[in-house]
Amino acid sequence: MSRIAIHHWARLDTAARAQLLSRPRAAQSDEVVTQARAIVDAVRVEGDAAVRRYTARYDRVAADRLATLRASPAEFAAARAALAPEAVAAIARAITNVEAYHAAQQPAPLAVETMPGVRCERIVRPITSVGLYVPSGSAPLPSTVVMLAVPARLAGCRQRILCTAPDAEGRAAPAVLVAAQLCGIDTVIKIGGAQAIAALAYGTESVPKVDKIFGPGNAWVTAAKQIVAADPAGAALDLPAGPSEVLVVGDDSAQAAFVAADLLAQAEHDTIAQAILVTDSQALAAATAAEIERQLPRLSRQSILEASVRAIRLIVTDDLDTAMSVSNAYAPEHLILQVREPRRQLDAVESAGSVFLGAWSPEPLGDYCSGANHVLPTYGHARACSGLSLADFSKRITVQDVSAAGLAALGPTAATLARLEGLDAHAAAVERRLEAIGDAR
Repeated sequence: MSRIAIHHWARLDTAARAQLLSRPRAAQSDEVVTQARAIVDAVRVEGDAAVRRYTARYDRVAADRLATLRASPAEFAAARAALAPEAVAAIARAITNVEAYHAAQQPAPLAVETMPGVRCERIVRPITSVGLYVPSGSAPLPSTVVMLAVPARLAGCRQRILCTAPDAEGRAAPAVLVAAQLCGIDTVIKIGGAQAIAALAYGTESVPKVDKIFGPGNAWVTAAKQIVAADPAGAALDLPAGPSEVLVVGDDSAQAAFVAADLLAQAEHDTIAQAILVTDSQALAAATAAEIERQLPRLSRQSILEASVRAIRLIVTDDLDTAMSVSNAYAPEHLILQVREPRRQLDAVESAGSVFLGAWSPEPLGDYCSGANHVLPTYGHARACSGLSLADFSKRITVQDVSAAGLAALGPTAATLARLEGLDAHAAAVERRLEAIGDAR
């Protein structure tokens, strides 16, 4: 008997449907925000001293292991020696694919003459200094290094600072160091949590100040990113974050073993990870529930899965059109289309972070090595936000180039609009030039 209920969409009223698609309450309690703010304030005032204090407290690192926060060349060399050749090769291949995809995103020049003598352009400049935050909680995340460091380098960001929490011995995860080195990063600071975000935002004796911070993290990290982003003296953030999630749309051609594996792959992230199947096949829903129970005992992260599996939702709709509507309403971080003609359904996708087409496109390929970025909007933010791309590491600056003839033709329009808004100084800035043009004639 499966512990996972099957829900029939047509039998639910509006309130029940909303509840079925609801997400867990964001972990940003008042207490979390208060704690994060206290850490941010302390680091801003005390610098490295506060960073070391919080690192010793939360990462349980002995004080004598925190004398130097920056990873040394010897640590990079030791990390490379510790990794098996096939692990290094896997990281290198992922980098190659991510480079290929993101290099294709280089913006084309933009220049438009909106009317004779009036030229509008857009130029692109890299963000000068970026902070790349790589969590190191239950497992190291070299994939996150790749997803952040590759576009930062391709965009031309001159200063790229990576922060990752150390282990109890004060060491960074070897896979993280190797990935950083292969991506061209030589500045790795061994700190994590809200203290790392504060250090990147304001700078300390050991950590350079950056302009924008990228990367996922826990509730305290997310709160700290929001706090420093709201401060003009702090640093911008990349994306709003929430629990990781996947939604599978399947029809009767989908293999239940694949669907179950996809749902469990997402469920193992976190106890509040979201995993949903929406299908027009009652048989697929039932078979998927049975497959989840069959596959679950073979997986290692049982303490997490025992909680997250209870939140898996299997939803049966009358047809695929309704299934796609349910997906758009939920706006998943990851959307997998396991249907007969997945590309035909792509036109129906309105809101999703990243889409995986067909039975041979498992979501972990996107996590690691297909080439697309795995830093994606969660918690419903895919309704309005996009996943990380090369553009996030640059600034788009507009340029206006107007000739005297262009101003003579367009200036009266600007002056009229300025006076409509009660801004006579705006109008005067144009009209003085119009008078000069008239005098010259």
